[in-house]
Amino acid sequence: MTDHLHPDCPDTARLGPNREESLLRARAARVEHDNGTRDRLWSGGFTRRRVLAGAGMAGVAALGAQLVTTRVSFGAPGPGALVVVFLRGGMDGLSVLVPADDPVLRAARPRTAVSGSLPLARGFGLHPALEPLKKHWDAGRFTAVPALSTPDVSRSHFQAQDVLERGGAASSGWLDRVLAEMGPGTTFRAVGEASTLPRSLVGTSGAVALRGIDGFRLAGWEGAHERTTAALTTLYTGLDHPLAAQAATTLGALRTAGTIATTAYQSAAQYPDGAFGKSLADVARLIKSGAGLRVACVDLGGWDMHTDLATDMTRNLTELGKTLDAFATDLGPALDTTTLLTMTEFGRRIAENGSAGTDHGHGSVALLLGGGLRPRTIAGAWDGLAENVQDHGDVPGSNDHRDLLGELVTRRLGLTEANLAKVFPGHDYRRLGALT
Repeated sequence: MTDHLHPDCPDTARLGPNREESLLRARAARVEHDNGTRDRLWSGGFTRRRVLAGAGMAGVAALGAQLVTTRVSFGAPGPGALVVVFLRGGMDGLSVLVPADDPVLRAARPRTAVSGSLPLARGFGLHPALEPLKKHWDAGRFTAVPALSTPDVSRSHFQAQDVLERGGAASSGWLDRVLAEMGPGTTFRAVGEASTLPRSLVGTSGAVALRGIDGFRLAGWEGAHERTTAALTTLYTGLDHPLAAQAATTLGALRTAGTIATTAYQSAAQYPDGAFGKSLADVARLIKSGAGLRVACVDLGGWDMHTDLATDMTRNLTELGKTLDAFATDLGPALDTTTLLTMTEFGRRIAENGSAGTDHGHGSVALLLGGGLRPRTIAGAWDGLAENVQDHGDVPGSNDHRDLLGELVTRRLGLTEANLAKVFPGHDYRRLGALT
């Protein structure tokens, strides 16, 4: 959990006297949180069968019947998909979507203000390292929303990420509640490209965590599935056992997953080296395979820039821009029915610090890439950086993340505003106008 933190980050000091101790304590906090979630599920009436259906092999079985009938024909666009990229560490939005020639920003950042930004709209420019995305802006397939925030003002990575990924005070993840409102789907309808599910997918809707498509199989399965089928048939013959159908569909699910992994496939784009590029290449492959992917989550850390902001931001944005451009190229026609969103837990202070970096702030920026966007438009409220509109030295949170997320899931995934009341309980939805 602390891999995205800068050594000078206040959260590191809060958790322990050194980085190693911080990591141990962060992991302990996550275990405690997961245990609490488990206890709440049990107290809410979770049965043994429901628990089995959400874990391990039985998790595949619970949705295996749909996967068995999933087509595997690369190149044909499927239903709409939402891809969420979490930029962990608190990305500095003022370096990404730049209020070009803003005198307040220039005065507050004499060493770190971005020069030579690429003109967009409403006086904003794009960091030069994101130049690969400019052509998508020109084509109406890329935009950004400034001054985004959650109600959390703790400036703590852990708390801010938790609030953002839960979408409020609910114990489940906001995307898990979206899936519940969407109803049944295939096994691969919701995927987290990680060894464990991201917080936004935690819940009861059966999302899958995987480290690459090729790894979604059991060791030795190729030589054992016939014997396993025969053994399970013998075991359950004549029994009305709740696991009988699940066992049968599990076998079919594994066969289909193996088919996806072994079907001849060549990416249509060259991704940058590294885990982030590989993850988005996997997501594109799943979308194009027709596996029924509707939601995918990918992480990219390293945005906690308390020192040397200009150098580190250029490096990170170069990777981000090239990878997102490759993803768009790879999808081809499927980009029309796909929207990628970047989100981050908070923005940074308006003024640079003494180490040519920026400290934890409030409002930040989201980037959107794909189909259905309002062409060449920067949506959302923006009141500038004058002292009378600042939030105690921060970019104000003029636009609520939940409004942007609500707009995405209604326009891209087919939810209604009535559904949103269950996804973001207690929130009064206000459309920002980023999508058509």
